[in-house]
Amino acid sequence: QVQFVESGGGLVQSGGSLRLSCAASGFTLRYYAIGWFRQAPGKEREGVSCIHVFDGSTFYTDSVKGRFTISIDNSKKTVYLEMNNLKPEDTSVYYCGRGNRYGSPFNRNEYDHWGQGTQVTVSS
Repeated sequence: QVQFVESGGGLVQSGGSLRLSCAASGFTLRYYAIGWFRQAPGKEREGVSCIHVFDGSTFYTDSVKGRFTISIDNSKKTVYLEMNNLKPEDTSVYYCGRGNRYGSPFNRNEYDHWGQGTQVTVSS
C-alpha cells in the first residue's frame, strides 16, 4: 500500500536549518508529484513545495522561495526538503503527500495520500 514516512523535524532557532525527509513506498514515484505541505494550529494545510518526479520540475510557495529546496533521491524513493534561514512563521507540522502531476501543485484536492507529519518549531 501507499505509504509515506516523514522525518527530520525538530526545534531550531530563527535563522537555522533543517532537512526533512519523506520516504515513499507502495507506488511508482515517476508517475506522480510529491508535495510538502504544512499546517499550523488553527490554520488550513498549505502547500510549501512540490516536485514532479518524471521531469524534476519544482515549485515553491512565495514565502519560502530562496530559502527552501526540494530534491529527490530516486534510488532511495525519498524526497527531501532542505530548509534554510528558518523563521518563526515556518513553525508547523510538515506533511508530504502524493499528488496528480497534471494538477495544481498546491491544491490539496489533487493529493490522495499523506504521511503522518513531522513537527518543525522555530524559536525567535
